[in-house]
Amino acid sequence: MGPDEARAWYVISLRPQGEHAALRRAAARVGAGLIELSPWALVPRGDDIAIAALQAALDADVVLFTSPAAVRFAAQLQPLNARDGQAWIATGAGTRLALQRAGITQAIAPTRMDSEGLLALTALSSLQDRSVGLVTAPDGRGVLAPSLQARGAQLRLAEIYDRKPCALPAAALAQLATCTAPTCLALSSGGALQQVLQRLPDPLKQRLLGATAIAASPRLEAVAREAGFAAIVPAQGPRPAQLMAAAHAWFSHRIR
Repeated sequence: MGPDEARAWYVISLRPQGEHAALRRAAARVGAGLIELSPWALVPRGDDIAIAALQAALDADVVLFTSPAAVRFAAQLQPLNARDGQAWIATGAGTRLALQRAGITQAIAPTRMDSEGLLALTALSSLQDRSVGLVTAPDGRGVLAPSLQARGAQLRLAEIYDRKPCALPAAALAQLATCTAPTCLALSSGGALQQVLQRLPDPLKQRLLGATAIAASPRLEAVAREAGFAAIVPAQGPRPAQLMAAAHAWFSHRIR
């Protein structure tokens, strides 16, 4: 049985290598298959510079994690322990859950899971002369660091993992080339999309742009529009269930 026969429609995932499981489960729940088109892999840093930067960030007045991977790699380097008076913040529900699993039960996250929603949190509204530890990867949440500094924060940046570009998976390229079922792109990272578009041969690039972009935020809607997607559907957020709810609502009216 070929991929087109197995599912009525497909979701293209640009998540890092080994990070597709949650989206695969969410897609399966709504009857979709998954094309795993990873443009990069996540690689932890364990050198003395990264460890020292992490220790400084974790001692800040406000500790902010930009992804579940940032939590996972930080916890591998040292135990996470909140001290009295600190605010621990996650960029979204998935990152907050990762912090809770690591023992930080009081972590908060915005309802709107993007940089704009994060910066609207009361805990980040007044940062003059306060230290903020930002635990992330290079280029993670590019708008966030300057916005925090503009509010007067003393930024302690801990870049504890890297996004290493990798060859686009041959199996995913073959699926993209031969799939005749309707497809959508789960778009939760503009950087990942840029990486893929730069490396796809033109025929496959046009196939990707012909998919429906399910955008996790208004900013990513604009990214999809600028990239050349004709069909763009907004999701309520970047979590797999939110992306798949928007995709399922879109396709349920178009597939019979």
